[in-house]
Amino acid sequence: MRQAKIWTLGLALAAGALMAPAWAPAGAAAPGSAKTGGTLEQVRQRGTLRCGVNTGLPGFGAPDSQGEWTGLDVDICRAVAAAVLGDARKVQFIPLSGRQRFSSLLSGDIDLLSRNTTWTLSRDVQGMDFAPPVYYDGQAFMVRRSFRARSVRELNGATICVQQGTTTELNLADYFQSTGMSYTPLAIEDLGELVAAFFNGRCDAYTTDASALAATRAAQTVSADDYLILPELISKEPLAPAVRKDDAQWFDIVKWTVFALIEAEERGVTKANVRDNLVSAAPGVQRLLGVRTGAGLGKSLGLDDEWAVRIVSQVGNYGEVFERNVGRNSVLRLDRGLNALWNQGGLMYAMPIR
Repeated sequence: MRQAKIWTLGLALAAGALMAPAWAPAGAAAPGSAKTGGTLEQVRQRGTLRCGVNTGLPGFGAPDSQGEWTGLDVDICRAVAAAVLGDARKVQFIPLSGRQRFSSLLSGDIDLLSRNTTWTLSRDVQGMDFAPPVYYDGQAFMVRRSFRARSVRELNGATICVQQGTTTELNLADYFQSTGMSYTPLAIEDLGELVAAFFNGRCDAYTTDASALAATRAAQTVSADDYLILPELISKEPLAPAVRKDDAQWFDIVKWTVFALIEAEERGVTKANVRDNLVSAAPGVQRLLGVRTGAGLGKSLGLDDEWAVRIVSQVGNYGEVFERNVGRNSVLRLDRGLNALWNQGGLMYAMPIR
């Protein structure tokens, strides 16, 4: 697949000994190695994964009425915690604004950024490594049905709400410049203030990722039928988790956690049947679940061979994560589209776990 070419696939291991994970059998030696003070070692010593998430975007990262964090990005954090700490619940969720997210990651305040963040060249070369995209999206526009526009081409002269400090703001400027249209931006950093500005009529349109527009519309008390998401997409938005560039082993763990979620769906391994599949005769399933004799793939990551079993048994496969958070039966009611598996017409493709 074309997008596979841009993913770094080397399994680079840093030097130094690891502590045995809390879930390892008593007296067991820690598998693999990591550089002294590496992220894996720090997370295990702390006993908690610090994960940067959205301040509140339904379907991707938001607390529910009981204060429990839910969403597709949130479940990526939980999957990493399951692989590394043995317990998907051992996550400290740290809500971050668009401007805060990168400085918090680069300063070491968080171990992982899983916050509907677009993978771009400029971000990639400035101290961050991106794991495989967990949601392929594109920038769109939402308007009130009472507004005249039924196409982005009809937004000439409009006032448009946009979140400050994001690629969305840059894409907006690029699009209007390239089409020769004019617009007035209303740029606000705080997402809550931005959304309120749109629904209070301070701007004619609101632009961000199409999935975020659907989430925002679903979260409002107003009638969703009164607001229209225009059909065109003006950008490519591969949304991916990110880690610091200074720790190759941690990057490998996060990257292959995402691949394991996708591979599990492709092979029909679910939260409900993962234990039954431990006796599967299929070689690919055996390698994924760490039961194929001599594979030892978990150890190459600094984990044990049941890392993927824990991910799927506690979080589910990618399809399950998608459906419960943003799928047709969720509040967002989104189709799989580009986020279907590669063999079902989508872009979700796991590198071979072998």
